Amino acid sequence: MLNKGITMADLPVHTIVFEILTRVPAKDVGRSKSVYKQWYALLSTQDFVRMHCSRSLVSSNQRVLLIDDLTCSVHPIIFQSNDYGPSSIVTFPFHHHNNDVSILSHLNGLLCVCLNHTYELLLWNPTTTAFKHLSTPDSHGFYINNLDAIGLYVDADDDYKVLHITCRSGVLGVYVYSREVDSWRNIPFITREEYLSPHFNWSAGTFCGGTLYFTVCECWVGGTNVVICFDVNSEQFKKISFPPVPSTGMVQGVLVNVKNELHMFASTGMFEMTIDLWTLQGDYWIKVLSCPPIPPISLSLWCDITHYVTNGNWFVMTKLGKLFTIEMDVKPFECFYPVTWFRVFRLAFT
Repeated sequence: MLNKGITMADLPVHTIVFEILTRVPAKDVGRSKSVYKQWYALLSTQDFVRMHCSRSLVSSNQRVLLIDDLTCSVHPIIFQSNDYGPSSIVTFPFHHHNNDVSILSHLNGLLCVCLNHTYELLLWNPTTTAFKHLSTPDSHGFYINNLDAIGLYVDADDDYKVLHITCRSGVLGVYVYSREVDSWRNIPFITREEYLSPHFNWSAGTFCGGTLYFTVCECWVGGTNVVICFDVNSEQFKKISFPPVPSTGMVQGVLVNVKNELHMFASTGMFEMTIDLWTLQGDYWIKVLSCPPIPPISLSLWCDITHYVTNGNWFVMTKLGKLFTIEMDVKPFECFYPVTWFRVFRLAFT
């Protein structure tokens, strides 16, 4: 919004272009890059990407991408009725086998996906349909479920990169793919290698404030739970503590970046589950909200959740598509309830 007394004629041309194009759909931004070299440079900056994403984060723009065994589709979310709108079918631009595509990580509309029948990694932009195979003849870019961890991030030079942590027959490997130079390289993993054992479950990486965060949870009751941090510019790893949740049941942490602040939904329990919302300040977790115990539901329903924010509310979707609403303005925290559900196997928000 312009200050009082300032007209469009008083602004530099690049400022006017910036203000206009951060408000148009992503496809139009892609087409605008081919108009002038100066526009291409401006529209490729992280400042533009962040502002465009921020201005797109309104309820009318929220979409969920759903992949099941038969279709890949995009559904608008109708927040007034907490339901889904009519779907639009998405055609994969790459070869696949019976929709065997898993979404591993996402950032600014770009997805890192795996073809389950070949284990190949790809970068895919569903909006522009552009994609890039990341696998190479020397065995880089192949993902094994439950053994590998993936994180998508952008560095200080605006280069989109993929961090791939592997463990093959007890041999650890950490690799970074650069979209700018289109190649993989190895980097050292300087923390306890026991976290790469099959006893630990790694989350996908969540990018926030120049750091890629992973939750690492031991796969039994009372096991060790930590957060591994990867500084994307120094390429150094470090460990920070998990929020102090009870260890009397299964524990899982789901990370989310909200306005460049890292939050975690920490779930714990066996037959009855509790969920707390924490925020990271420095290297320490501060509890934001707690919910009452949730009635018994199957572990398969709550062990994999994702979420997004709009109109002051959090919407949390589980592995099987169960959608919950959390009203953030309710104090104390009283509202965590199911509003609808949609059976689905793999999903991501755009």
